[in-house]
Amino acid sequence: MAKLENRKKQNPKLRQSELSDGRASLYLEYYLGRSESPVLDEDGNPVFYTEGAMAGKPKYQIKHSRKKENLNLYIWLHPRNQQERMQNRNTLALAEKIRFEREQSFLEDREGYRLRKDMDEDFLEFCNEFIKSPALTKYTRITLGHGLQKFKNFLADTPRYSLYKNNLKMTQLTVDMVAAYVEYLKENGTGDGPKIYFRMFKRMVTAAVDKDLIKKNPCRGFVLKNDNMTLQKEILLPEEIQQLVATHFEGEKPEIHRAFIFGLYTGVRWCDTSQLTYRNVDYSTRTLRFQQQKTKDHSSRSWVIVPLNDTLIRLIGEPGNDNFDERIFKLPHYNICNLYLRKWVKEAGIRKKITWHCARHSFAVNVLTKGANIKTVSSLLGHTSIKMTERYLHVVDSLKQDAINSLGEINYAPM
Repeated sequence: MAKLENRKKQNPKLRQSELSDGRASLYLEYYLGRSESPVLDEDGNPVFYTEGAMAGKPKYQIKHSRKKENLNLYIWLHPRNQQERMQNRNTLALAEKIRFEREQSFLEDREGYRLRKDMDEDFLEFCNEFIKSPALTKYTRITLGHGLQKFKNFLADTPRYSLYKNNLKMTQLTVDMVAAYVEYLKENGTGDGPKIYFRMFKRMVTAAVDKDLIKKNPCRGFVLKNDNMTLQKEILLPEEIQQLVATHFEGEKPEIHRAFIFGLYTGVRWCDTSQLTYRNVDYSTRTLRFQQQKTKDHSSRSWVIVPLNDTLIRLIGEPGNDNFDERIFKLPHYNICNLYLRKWVKEAGIRKKITWHCARHSFAVNVLTKGANIKTVSSLLGHTSIKMTERYLHVVDSLKQDAINSLGEINYAPM
């Protein structure tokens, strides 16, 4: 009987199927890998082993995927003479040649499948490495880091996907998981947050697709929108700003105070404030000029010029030893600044959830309330579109309504 020789690591393998006429049809069998999915109960919770060596560990359903390709080549199962034996040798040689060519093509990328170990690569680890890319700006790396952490929080907080919180293979990132993540962002975020987090997530997924680590982009077709005309962040009114400035307490950090007050009077983001040097200041024209980290290298409006008044000049100060490369504000990590800010606001008796970014929103609302032109405010904020600035007008209108309502009612009846 004719025998096929297959090495263990060959992919595809040469197989034969016996026919009723004494011959065998040759075909190739491709191994496309395996997929694992957790076994879930009726409530969508993972099922665990209760006994044996696997007790306490989650159960997985494993599915192996294969496909066949007919070669339309035939050999004799029991060659009866030299001619049939020679025919078998020639046919098998041709089949092996085809198999080898298919293997080379398949290793690169046949019909969208990859056989490299990359298919089993951890998506979370891939994202960690992607974020470290020197081609990305510092701001982008920070933002992507926040986006990745948000996705990890989703995995940990969702019973159905909590098994993947430390390791998520590329093949396990499914459309259903993305859909669940979108709903999670909607339910656990406000303002621009959900949209930004999802945009960062899609960018990392697209990078994996571009490297052929994921066959088909699971984010395709998903769009996360928010009400751009509604400002969700809290703002500090002028009287609250004065209240905050006047608040001092034991263990306070003057550098954070100085930087946050600067943000309240300029609208400059934390990521830009923390990078400013005295070279950004022109004392002769009393202006601050800098390039925004957020829109750097991909917007013609990334440069911002801010006029400086006496208050801002005092906050900025002057460089020591004429070192104009010195940072104006020497700030700790963003999260540390926000934690301290929470304490400062509490000490001031202000009952609002204030983060560093609220300084930017407070600046915009307060100058618009004072009658500043919306185009001027848009320019000061470095917005790429005036539509982004128009969100603040709704807050201004609301404040005007509150001011009218604060007058109270009078009992007046015409004669």
